[in-house]
Amino acid sequence: MAALKYAGLEDTDSEEELPPGWEERTTKDGWVYYANHLEEKTQWEHPKSGKRKRIAGDLPYGWEQETDENGQVYFVDHINKRTTYLDPRLAFTVEDNPMKSTTRQRYDGNSTAMEILQGRDLSEKVVIITGANSGIGFETAKSLALHGAYVILACRNMSRANEAVQRILEEWHKAKVEAMTLDLASLHSVQHFAEAFKSKNVPLHVLICNAAVFAAPWSLTEDDLEATFQVNHLGHFYLVQLLEDILRRSSPARVVMVSSESHRFSEIKDSSGKLDFNLLSPSKKEFWAMVAYNRSKLCNILFSNELNRHLSPHGVTSNAVHPGNMIYSSIHRNWWVYTLLFTLARPFTKSMVSECLAAFYTSSVFKSWEW
Repeated sequence: MAALKYAGLEDTDSEEELPPGWEERTTKDGWVYYANHLEEKTQWEHPKSGKRKRIAGDLPYGWEQETDENGQVYFVDHINKRTTYLDPRLAFTVEDNPMKSTTRQRYDGNSTAMEILQGRDLSEKVVIITGANSGIGFETAKSLALHGAYVILACRNMSRANEAVQRILEEWHKAKVEAMTLDLASLHSVQHFAEAFKSKNVPLHVLICNAAVFAAPWSLTEDDLEATFQVNHLGHFYLVQLLEDILRRSSPARVVMVSSESHRFSEIKDSSGKLDFNLLSPSKKEFWAMVAYNRSKLCNILFSNELNRHLSPHGVTSNAVHPGNMIYSSIHRNWWVYTLLFTLARPFTKSMVSECLAAFYTSSVFKSWEW
């Protein structure tokens, strides 16, 4: 008892009663944490019982959750016209036991991005996502923005990008999300985007190179390069080079290259084992859409590996990820045969908001990275 008293944990009527100097708080996602004002620290476990808890149920009628300028969650009672930092649902918490025996991994094919981000406050993080107006890019942008990150949707089609921004704002009107023009088929556009971002004078903690074309017919960009190669790889390569200085200054930071398992079915070397540049940007006669896509994804992985070797000593890591097989998104829109194939496979493949994003987050943005 003397030891408990010395530690500020003297006996009370209930093990749930907080010791002096402690306060119970909640995150935006409804997880309970404890603030020790005497030592100026926080922790997830109850200081006496060691239990972890989360909020159960919705806010009472007339209540709304807000965030102050310091990122602290508070609650507004519109009926009684008062505000408080105490979550009115704290009386209805449920115990969360992370040590509970289970055969299920922490994250698996049924996990969602929101579950993986549960309890994380990203209010100080700045994220750029290319091709974020639809598909995996949009789900990624939405999930990060709903957890407080300032997310920039870097897109070619600004009309669709602005629509995506509005969809996110409809879910949370205080989300910090913005659309900026980026056409990876134009190196001039990539340069202009980088300059526009730098003019904002903000850090960059995560750069997600997600945009890609799949099964697109042969065409040349304004830079006289085959379009699939430039959009999927070279445009991102150039973008990373232009933003490298900001990433270094923002460390710890991370670059995520969205690649594909299909990289295994490609080759970029000639018969003598040397890199064949003609394979990267082939002529129309030598072009095959699927092979071009596979080669671009192989380039993503090789670039990511080298980038990690080059920048990790400076606090910037790089990961290449495979988001999942046959994800039903708009990437197959260029040829009706692929659209039919993806449609037929849809009932047997992964959900856009479940396994693909679970793999995406656990293997890229957050795995082994303490913020």
